[in-house]
Amino acid sequence: MAEIVVLGAGLGGILATYEILPGLRKEDKLTLIGEEPRYHFVPSNPWVALGWRERREIEVDASAVMRRKKVTYLTQGAQRVDPDRKQVIMNDGGMVGYDYLVIATGPDLAFDEIAGLGPRGHTQSICHVDHAQQAYTAFEALCRKPGPVVIGAAQGASCFGPAYEFAYILDTELRKRRIRDQVKMTFLTPEPYIGHLGLDGVGDTKSLMESEFRNRHIQWVTNARIDTIDADQMAVQEIGGDGAVVRTHTVPYRYAMILPPFRGIAAVREIEGLVNPRGFVLIDRHQRNPAYPEVFGIGVCVAIPPVGPTPVPVGTPKTRFMIESMVTATARNIGRLVRGEKPNARATLNAICLADFGDGGVAFVAQPQIPPRNVNWSAKGKWVHLAKAVFEKYFLRKIRNGESMPFYEKFLLGQLDIQRIREPAEQVQS
Repeated sequence: MAEIVVLGAGLGGILATYEILPGLRKEDKLTLIGEEPRYHFVPSNPWVALGWRERREIEVDASAVMRRKKVTYLTQGAQRVDPDRKQVIMNDGGMVGYDYLVIATGPDLAFDEIAGLGPRGHTQSICHVDHAQQAYTAFEALCRKPGPVVIGAAQGASCFGPAYEFAYILDTELRKRRIRDQVKMTFLTPEPYIGHLGLDGVGDTKSLMESEFRNRHIQWVTNARIDTIDADQMAVQEIGGDGAVVRTHTVPYRYAMILPPFRGIAAVREIEGLVNPRGFVLIDRHQRNPAYPEVFGIGVCVAIPPVGPTPVPVGTPKTRFMIESMVTATARNIGRLVRGEKPNARATLNAICLADFGDGGVAFVAQPQIPPRNVNWSAKGKWVHLAKAVFEKYFLRKIRNGESMPFYEKFLLGQLDIQRIREPAEQVQS
């Protein structure tokens, strides 16, 4: 019998549980560790933050699904991983042993790295549904007393799409309420140019997104490093290519949403051989950790180098599509290992994204994610907004049903009519 533990009950952890289970033997045991009984569809958080969705519409009772699938689901959360003893120490002092561990925790949100950042400081966040609900309360206060708005991402962030989405959706909602003319909007980002996205751009994302900003009267500052955040203004440094400060900005605001820097979670941070200096899990081509090959990493928690040097630290995003590819490779490899075979599956790590603009949107495909690419495509239109809304319902239905198929790419292939965007995880010999 093999004990398989999945640490993290977000997108990667839920999908990993669904896909690993069918490949196990009858005697094997699968345990999922999370911090709450309900799963929330994070891509819908921008809509929650502006009142376009209610929390109940984007959540699933994951504990009920796991009971149906006969998966042990622990919601105490993990305090520490001990890879030498093959144990996960729980927050309540309990211990869970494993033969194979899949770390799928997502990132730790490093609000503390910038003074005044985050829901406990002066800015809003859409990284968690709790944050999004707080952001909605603050947004309604803004509408009662309009003033300047700042949207963007802090240095060290590894996901930029939601910041762009939120800026465009916020603009749309303010125009619907007929108060857009009373709200000056500024976008701050560590990216070297608008539309970089941590990927050095995809297709024509630079001109597409700059054009949207100009059309919507949104000003921007790139190569931005946020110094401090007070209750009504931010101190921001604009960095040149040589790393020196080009100019400083004092940016006033009544409402601000800034994505935080990402780092690895405390339960794995500073474990030599397991993680890099920022706490992200080191993996090989089979999603295994080189020092502890019984440990797998998938999703935002894994270490992927940036696409190239930038004046301000810019992380590499792990999109939903990439995460599913990692999940599929990991599930296949664990299925082989429990049967005494060698792992042979690799993730394709292509990037596909639908970015909603409220009344339109941009879709992009990067195959592979890191340039040079075989496919480097982007396009915009109202169909993207509609496609994302349809996909939200489709995805949540699949999660509630406990379906293990990798369904994201099948949905997009039907919507975009692009062939061979994602092939099954490549089979290679060790």
